[in-house]
This record gives sequence, C-alpha cells and structure tokens, in this order.
Amino acid sequence: MLEAGCGVGAQTVILAGNSPQADITSVDISDESLAAAKQRVDEAGLGNVEFRQADIFDLPFPDDHFDHIFVCFVLEHLPNPTEALAALARVLKPGGSITVIEGDHGSTYFHPDSEPARRAVQCLVDLQRQAGGDALIGRRLYPLLVRSGYRDVHVSPRMVYVDASRPALVDGFTRKTFTAMVEGVGEQAVGQGMMNEADWAAGIRDLYRTPKTTGLSATRSSRLSDGDDQMIGPAAPGPKCDGLFAPRETTPVQ
Repeated sequence: MLEAGCGVGAQTVILAGNSPQADITSVDISDESLAAAKQRVDEAGLGNVEFRQADIFDLPFPDDHFDHIFVCFVLEHLPNPTEALAALARVLKPGGSITVIEGDHGSTYFHPDSEPARRAVQCLVDLQRQAGGDALIGRRLYPLLVRSGYRDVHVSPRMVYVDASRPALVDGFTRKTFTAMVEGVGEQAVGQGMMNEADWAAGIRDLYRTPKTTGLSATRSSRLSDGDDQMIGPAAPGPKCDGLFAPRETTPVQ
C-alpha cells in the first residue's frame, strides 16, 4: 500500500495498526514531517511502514507497483489535483484501488448561528483558494477522479455531528481540529483586511462557545433544537479525520 502525503503520520498509525499484514510505504515531500511520522509509528510499536521522501508528481516507483493507494487531506492543498491523481494512477496495479479522503470546510453549520463565526470559516476557504488549494474539494472528488482516468468511482459523503453528549468529539474535533484550523489563519485574515480584529475574535469565540453545550456531527439530516448550541460540520470517515468524501474501490482505467 502507498500512503501518498503522510504528513506527520496521523493517519499512518491508524492504517498500520488496522492492517498489520499490509506492507505500507508512506511518502511525503517534507523531511521534517517524515521524521515526525516515523517517530509516531515507532512509538506505537508498528513495524510494517517504510518512509520515503518523495514528490507525488514524481514518484520513485515503477509502473503498476501498488495494490492500493491511500490519500487523506492532500489534494485540497494542490493547485493541480487532477495531475496528482493521474501520477498516482501510474503506480497503481491494474485492478488496484485507491481511497481518497478530502474535506469540505465550507459545509459547517452551528447553533446558535454566528455571522462572525461564518465569516471566519469563509476566511479559511478564501485563503486556501489564494494559496492555490481548494478547501471545498470534497464536493468535486467524483469528477476529479473520473477526469483522471479512474473507473468504478464510488463517493461516500460523511459528516461529523457533535453535541455535549459526545465529549471526545467536542474536544478532539470541534476544539482541537476544526476550530483550531480556522483560528490558525487569523493573522493572515486580519492582515489582509478580510475581518477586523474584534470581529475575528468574536468569530473564534463563538466557534469555541459551540461545544460548551454541544459540538459537531456526522449525520446528513441532523435536527437542531432551540436552546442548545450545536454544530454540523464537514464529514469524517472516523474519529481521526475532520472531513471527507471518500471514494472506495476505485480502479484506474487501463
């Protein structure tokens, strides 16, 4: 299995732990991230992962090399995701499969509503677009995969729903994943005049306020009750992912 764009290994330890029989090659363009990923895997006592520094667009592997490819939250950062998917198809065996997990950070809803919070989330989307990425890429995975030459494409949209009865998701997803991600672009957003400091602070405060009585969820049709703070956010395949549209059993056209 190839994990393309492993980052600091957050997904690597899950893949290796859930599939101890699999031989996993995890690549990333950043040596610093690879070192962090290797340390995480070593600390978990996992021995079925090989790490290599590599560029997705110039992979150092022969054609038809891997049975499966795993990509999680990588395409959203690339200005040319179709080319990346085509490059990955080259190293996938005939009849092999690829799993792609991506977010749709613009699909977040919460109660009580907050205009500053919605504007803060939109700043994240706009800034990622300025950098050449696409924070909304989850909603267009199907056409991207088809245009890249894959067939038998199946897309499974997931959502995360959190309220006060789900304290692990309140802490792990609402506070430490989604809101922290939005908060991280604050300096750029204010510096570019997208929001003033007071409105930005209010938006982040309102996002953090949401999980005080509830958090975020993974259902497509969640009912929000008056009187409770709730958020419906971008999809996740499991407790470790903040959002996804995940094609499964996707095979490239040969």
